[in-house]
Amino acid sequence: MTIFHEAKAVSSVHFLCRPKLWQVLAMCVMLLTGCTMVGPDFLRPSAKLSGQWLEEDDSHVKAGQAISREWWKVFNDPVLEHLIQTAYQQNLSLQVAGVRVFEARAQLGVAIGEFFPQMQQASGAYNYNRVSQRSATAAQPGDVRDVGLAYSQAQFGIGGSWELDFWGKYRRGIESADASLLGSIAAYDNVLVALTGDVAGAYVLIRTLEDRLRIAGENVVTQKESLQIAQARFEGGATGERDVQQALTQLNSTEATIPQLEKQLRQAKNALSTLLGLPPSDLGELLAEDSGIPHAPLDIAVGIPADLVRRRPDIRSAEYQAAALCAQIGVAKADLYPAFSLSGSFGFLATDAGQFKVGDITSWRSRNGAIGPSVQWNLFNYGQITNLVRVQDARFQEAIVSYQNVVLQAQQEVEDGLVAFVKAQERVSWLEKAVDAARRTVDLSLIQYREGATDYTTVLTAEQALLSQQDSLASGQGDVPQGLIAVYRALGGGWEIREGQDFIPSEMKEDMEKRTNWGNLLKPAAVESPPPEKPASLIRAPDW
Repeated sequence: MTIFHEAKAVSSVHFLCRPKLWQVLAMCVMLLTGCTMVGPDFLRPSAKLSGQWLEEDDSHVKAGQAISREWWKVFNDPVLEHLIQTAYQQNLSLQVAGVRVFEARAQLGVAIGEFFPQMQQASGAYNYNRVSQRSATAAQPGDVRDVGLAYSQAQFGIGGSWELDFWGKYRRGIESADASLLGSIAAYDNVLVALTGDVAGAYVLIRTLEDRLRIAGENVVTQKESLQIAQARFEGGATGERDVQQALTQLNSTEATIPQLEKQLRQAKNALSTLLGLPPSDLGELLAEDSGIPHAPLDIAVGIPADLVRRRPDIRSAEYQAAALCAQIGVAKADLYPAFSLSGSFGFLATDAGQFKVGDITSWRSRNGAIGPSVQWNLFNYGQITNLVRVQDARFQEAIVSYQNVVLQAQQEVEDGLVAFVKAQERVSWLEKAVDAARRTVDLSLIQYREGATDYTTVLTAEQALLSQQDSLASGQGDVPQGLIAVYRALGGGWEIREGQDFIPSEMKEDMEKRTNWGNLLKPAAVESPPPEKPASLIRAPDW
């Protein structure tokens, strides 16, 4: 028996003999000790990194200091902390990423299995055979030979074949699957980073919209008082109807903003519900009473740009993807060289043809078997294998460029978040002064209007300015924590909360174990993302 049955085999030489066991073992040792690994070894691609942040000189930016692992706690908001913990436990997108980790573990097991004898099987068969009387072996007229026209035959045995990993084809496959496993963990971490940022951002948006609704309601009350003053002056003959209509216009315009804000608030709560793994709801119990917009600290620790390579999961994921594709070059290149194999079979066969009996199958005389090496070399492949190597090399180069691009984008996102955080604080300080001035202007204009020293247009302009500045202040106050969230998200913070935890909920693991025998793969993993300083291709994954 031989290992290869593919039609693509062009040249195959089989050496069938009856060597002694020690000879076979010696041959295996000779072949394995001479093994090499074709294809390039992976090294982390170079990437352009800034030496320092553009906003590093700002007093609000603390460069060189490590960021908080659970950065959302800087807001000192128990509701936000509870929401993030709930999302971590229930978010469905995160659970999908967790299942993919187990899928990658199983794929690694498949790759490791390819390194050992690729085929081991037991077989058995029983056949009843009827020989044609017109076949080449049938008795001819006048032949006195006892040629049976029918007989039974039974056989059973074991067989196996092993393509030796002489060129590192299967070891490169293990490297690729190993890197893919680590990449799936990094992808899980990246989803978790995005999840914590999305939950915090949605929460801040909800609190901001609640504040803007409160401001709109307060302005409605103020404008109703102005309308009453205008009506009283109109009824007293001190002014014309125009003042009343102007007051009504301003009041109705302000009230019209409330449904729009309520719509945005409802949509924000719906988005947060989805992040929490819940159907759309009011989230009354989870949000509790309106506690206002979370207060962000005045400064932020951002580390240094080089920390991004160690912290950002998407950068690690891009690196592992490149490592997996690098190993695939060796897998493809191994097909350019001859494949050395060992194959063998042992079993028993008996027939009742002639004087034999099928029942003799258990007799030692009924044994049969074969063992021997073979070599196969795809000589005439019309450049197909070479081009497959080129395909893998091109894919690897794409992954290198993608990695470099991810590093650049990560730096951009941090810089964008920093400037948003710093400038939002500056904007809020000016808006607070503008609101104070606008509120004072409204008070003065109302006094002057009551006394007849000015017309209602002055009051109207003052009230419009107050509403605009108060709404801008509320939005600006929400922009400060949103900028801080963007920075922490860009720095890759938050994924550490999964350390020591399972990738999927226990209920999901129980369902999977009921359907399929997962062995040890669903047990809590000792696999963590390795130090990024170590090339992924040199990291040996556990034998699952």
